[in-house]
Amino acid sequence: MSRLPPSLAREIGARDSITIRVSHEGDAELLERLAGLAGTELPEGGLIVAESDDELIAALSLRTGRVISDPFHVTSDLVALLRVRAAQLERLAA
Repeated sequence: MSRLPPSLAREIGARDSITIRVSHEGDAELLERLAGLAGTELPEGGLIVAESDDELIAALSLRTGRVISDPFHVTSDLVALLRVRAAQLERLAA
């Protein structure tokens, strides 16, 4: 099991809620908005997303590992959680 550095654990503890999940069709508009904020295109492949306090603020491609995130939020904690979840999903698929 991956462990988060104490500084990231503190960031996570400062959030009211965090959801890490596989993206679905209903996320398309939110993901396009996120990519626009990040000044990039959506990553290829299936995505997992991180929501904090009911706002989608980061996404990771399960195919490439590429991340996009909202530049107006601190997202290092959420990106770390996305990477942990992606590794779990990869192990399950093997």
